[in-house]
Amino acid sequence: QVQLVESGGRLVQAGGSLSLSCAASGRTFSGYVMGWFRQALGKERELLATITWTVGKTYYADSVKGRFTISRDNAKNTVYLQMNSLKPEDTAVYYCASRLSTRVQYDYWGQGTQVTVSS
Repeated sequence: QVQLVESGGRLVQAGGSLSLSCAASGRTFSGYVMGWFRQALGKERELLATITWTVGKTYYADSVKGRFTISRDNAKNTVYLQMNSLKPEDTAVYYCASRLSTRVQYDYWGQGTQVTVSS
């Protein structure tokens, strides 16, 4: 059974930094793409960044490019999202998800972790 478990969300002041983790288990993720999403209250879910599990190729949404960094540790089966220069508008529930690199739809999702940025 595939499980994605996010951690690291908390209250942080604007301008601060935070690192989120996503521990993945239940299968081999070779050939998968891992993604970080967020959903703010009353807004649609937003894709922030992706990384290919095998090669480590990354993608960033314009809204976080230059501030957020996605990375993975294959040995620990963990994906990270380093967030710098946080803004109040970054407040949201952050989710990690995974999909096969040949698919568009994400098949597995974590439960989410709350990030709150105070002004």
